Amino acid sequence: MLPVLRGSALALFLGFAIAARTMAGAPTVSLPELRSLLAAGRVRLFDVRSREEAAAGTIPGALNIPVSELESALQMEPAAFQARYSAQKPTLEEENLVFFCQMGRRGSQAAQLARNLGYTGARNYAGAYREWLEQQG
Repeated sequence: MLPVLRGSALALFLGFAIAARTMAGAPTVSLPELRSLLAAGRVRLFDVRSREEAAAGTIPGALNIPVSELESALQMEPAAFQARYSAQKPTLEEENLVFFCQMGRRGSQAAQLARNLGYTGARNYAGAYREWLEQQG
């Protein structure tokens, strides 16, 4: 029989469970899946690298929002988001919100941040722009 956790033991267990889920990061998308979603027009891509990095090249159709401003961007009113980024703000329910960076770390952070804000469809393209570039040649 399993012990029943109460009080501080339960809080400690739940804290560890939440920390483990957060450390595991957001769900990911592979390059073949990303290509399929792009071909079907069923994905919103967010390049969370700096403006300078994105200006040097990005995945076609991606909206550049540096990770440093992502939290405030996702909390903007839709009209303010539209005015700032010339794009419609994603909805909390929207599927296939894919975040990426150069190597994968910032993309994972961004996807997790979006999920923490309630964007349940947020995912990370773990291969990142580096993989995209390598596989295009």
